[in-house]
Amino acid sequence: MKTLITIPAMLLALFTNAQELNTIETDTAVMQRRNIIKTNLTAYAFKNINVTYERSINRWFSVSAGYSVMPDGKIPFIKSFTDADDELRDVKAGSTHFTIETRFYLGKGYGKGFYAAPYYRNSTFKASNFTYYQEYEDGGGNTTEIPLNISGKATGNSVGLLLGVQFFLNKKGSFVLDWWIVGAHYGKGKGDFTGKSSQTLTPDQQSQLKAELEDLGIPLVEYSVQTNTNGAAIKLDGPWAGLRSGLSLGYRF
Repeated sequence: MKTLITIPAMLLALFTNAQELNTIETDTAVMQRRNIIKTNLTAYAFKNINVTYERSINRWFSVSAGYSVMPDGKIPFIKSFTDADDELRDVKAGSTHFTIETRFYLGKGYGKGFYAAPYYRNSTFKASNFTYYQEYEDGGGNTTEIPLNISGKATGNSVGLLLGVQFFLNKKGSFVLDWWIVGAHYGKGKGDFTGKSSQTLTPDQQSQLKAELEDLGIPLVEYSVQTNTNGAAIKLDGPWAGLRSGLSLGYRF
């Protein structure tokens, strides 16, 4: 009787041990391909060239670094939301983003499943060829329109949280699809913009220009204005916020 009880127990122990070894071997095989290189496909619609590298540290945790650049040029789709004579149609803009991200996978792990990803982002934004028209009124009731060409650069540092899910597209998991469901970040930014006038400004014109620019009421932006005979200097110093969403295709190796 004792022998009959011992044999099934031994078989059960061997089966359990074999399963554990199989799991270890599977995990080891997965960990041998813990790198993913990918690019956000949806960003290319906005002329944004980008690449991200992700490295799995263990089943539940990974780190990644991403870089994206939008070369200087006209703002994509600007014609869809401006009038034919809107001065924004000729604006040229460019940007770069460097992002460091940590991911905590809530599903199967090793780069697969739902995740929560705290991240840090450094951003740079440049703009040029924006024309602001100042309407100057002299004491005699006459109005003169003075064009001001504005250009400059702003940088921001922010932290945020991204929620998403990553899929393996084949059995070997060589190809992945990363869906950034929603992400948001907040921080602080600074910038310097210069407005150059096509003519020399009188003290009265400078005073009116300063009042006009300070009264623009741009939301979520803090700025100061100084004027001179050549135009205006605008300094930004305040909140910096943004959203993230997209669909990335990658290769795992």
